[in-house]
Amino acid sequence: MRLKNTLYVVGGGGAFLVFAVPLLWALFRSVQPNDVIVAAPDASTFFHLTWDNFRTLIEGPGNLIRSVGNSLIVALSTAVLTAVLATLAGYGFARFRFRSGPLLFALVVVSMMIPFQAILTPLYLEMNVLRLTDSLLGLVLFYTTVNLPFGVFVMRNSFASVPVELEDSAHVDGCGTLRMIGSVLRPLITPGAATVALYAFLAAWTEFLGALTFLTKDELYTLPVALVNVQAGAYGEVNFGSLVAGSVIAMIPCVVLYVALQRFYVTGLASGAVKG
Repeated sequence: MRLKNTLYVVGGGGAFLVFAVPLLWALFRSVQPNDVIVAAPDASTFFHLTWDNFRTLIEGPGNLIRSVGNSLIVALSTAVLTAVLATLAGYGFARFRFRSGPLLFALVVVSMMIPFQAILTPLYLEMNVLRLTDSLLGLVLFYTTVNLPFGVFVMRNSFASVPVELEDSAHVDGCGTLRMIGSVLRPLITPGAATVALYAFLAAWTEFLGALTFLTKDELYTLPVALVNVQAGAYGEVNFGSLVAGSVIAMIPCVVLYVALQRFYVTGLASGAVKG
């Protein structure tokens, strides 16, 4: 037993180092001047720490604060919309029996295997016709569409793991479908919904190619696109200090949300993987 506990501690400590050391190293590098980052290690300057990188990003012409706000609006809207639509669709696939149900659900699962990069050109043409390019709303709809298949898959399996007798009792008491989902089933499907919301948020927060394709106005740029614009200096020289500082800013919401929703995330993934 003692050997087993020791192995657990060693394995857990090793996993912690694998994930924590790169984050701590990026945080440390973000408060170093750019010339120290690109130069050979020198003990006299290595621990010269400054907030100039963050100051340059915030006060620079790129207006990073506005880009962070755009990313928050897009990511939060995508997370909420994806979770709501996936919950409704997942309940329909899990509880309603209709002839084409298995085929439609199979198409949803198959669509998860198609990267959106493969259909980016027709997506752009369609969104341009609908006048949804250069629009945060269009970007939210695009991200929701891309993340919805995974969300439907998880929520369908989450509802399938709930006993039908619970819903029958609620119906006998006069509870409607929407009220039952919001009041009776909500505590049971919260892990799945949190998983879908967290997955959609992280995907929208870090996505670059779609935002670069559908947005051309500087005031609408999300954080990944803005970081590409501010990282380059004169003659193509990369400002690694600003780039690392921007990466630290970008990872803060991801780390906070993942830590806050970790228990729901693990439970929801397990439900989506083995139930149904």
